Amino acid sequence: MKIIKISMLVLALSLMSFSAIAPVKSLVSETKVSTAESTIVWKAETIDVGQIPQGTPKAIVYEFKNTGKTAVVITQVQGSCGCTATDYTKEPIQPGKSAKVTATYNAANKGAFTKTVTVTTSAETTPKILTLKGTVI
Repeated sequence: MKIIKISMLVLALSLMSFSAIAPVKSLVSETKVSTAESTIVWKAETIDVGQIPQGTPKAIVYEFKNTGKTAVVITQVQGSCGCTATDYTKEPIQPGKSAKVTATYNAANKGAFTKTVTVTTSAETTPKILTLKGTVI
């Protein structure tokens, strides 16, 4: 009787583990498909502004094109520090159209700098990290 109970328990556990694997595999394959079919193509993800004068804010423009079949909305843009102000296209970007994200760096301190701008859109599951760098003279 004990052997039958143990056998039934093992059978039940093995069936549960196999039924849990299938949904996980489908989630993994769906994730790979959606990230591989990105609908935003950035003109440049890193911009080196070279040397800029101290005390003069520098605007850096990142451009992208919507290559997908549906409109894309920029939901959030955030600079990595308070020294970088941001602005972006607020209306939906229709398929085939371009838009821009502007980061204005306040060149207050002398020396080399590297800053980032994080852009979240309706087209991608992970935010895009854009980089700006240069030297304040």
